[in-house]
Amino acid sequence: MKMPASARRAFAVLAILTLAIFQAGPADAQTSDLVSQNALRVCADPANDPVSSQDETGYENKLAELMAAKLDLPVQYTWFPQATGFIRNTLAAKQCDVVMGYAQGHELVLNTNHYYTSVYVLIVPADGDLAGVETLGDPALKGRRVGVIAGTPPSAHMARNGLIATARPYNLFVDRRVESPAVDMLEDLNSGEIDAAILWGPLGGPLVKEGYPGLKVIPLIREERPPRLFFRITMGVRHGEKVWQRKLNSLIRRNQDEINALLAEAGVPLVSDLGTEVLEPSQ
Repeated sequence: MKMPASARRAFAVLAILTLAIFQAGPADAQTSDLVSQNALRVCADPANDPVSSQDETGYENKLAELMAAKLDLPVQYTWFPQATGFIRNTLAAKQCDVVMGYAQGHELVLNTNHYYTSVYVLIVPADGDLAGVETLGDPALKGRRVGVIAGTPPSAHMARNGLIATARPYNLFVDRRVESPAVDMLEDLNSGEIDAAILWGPLGGPLVKEGYPGLKVIPLIREERPPRLFFRITMGVRHGEKVWQRKLNSLIRRNQDEINALLAEAGVPLVSDLGTEVLEPSQ
């Protein structure tokens, strides 16, 4: 029986596609052709200590090393300040293939599954009268000089609780090679220029652990009104690169315990997915 012409054409197309897949080889079949097969190409800020730094001592640098080791690849960096234009000049420009830490749901990237959840923290002198504060509505904060990064979610809570008039704002969008608002804030707290500081936990927690033993880090998990102060953190890849995303998801799932240990060692405060409970390192 003679095969219809349409069926012959369909069969020919299928044969060509099958041949192309086999000729591509295992590595090419597993990731987008835009993703390097020779290195884990990471987009990173060169001066965002303790998160990432050009001397590769940040905890995201260590996370990149862990992921690269599991892939049996070296790490290769594209450095760019993590401010306006970061994604456009790195990931979107195809200079690198992954951002190691990115908030879930951000439209500029395709997010992997989240590998940790963290929260904003209140930082106070460990032996001071604010050491027992757990919420920004605590009357003990009234009239105090509280440092906060301008425009971040805690600012709304501070305004609601009447703390803005005496607040000390610090810049949000900076080139950290020449300015470090988080370090400036902690230095001011240490010297008594301000009474408390509010920082994103994955920044403030490690900084305190590294260099400010007299300060206490209090995760703000008891704020009940919006905006939320906890965020789930993912790795970010280019839109459309679903195979690469799934490969990283698999790496995250299989190595979650090592990732948790790395973050806990750095001093990152880890909380439950709904931001209601502080997790112990073993969790």
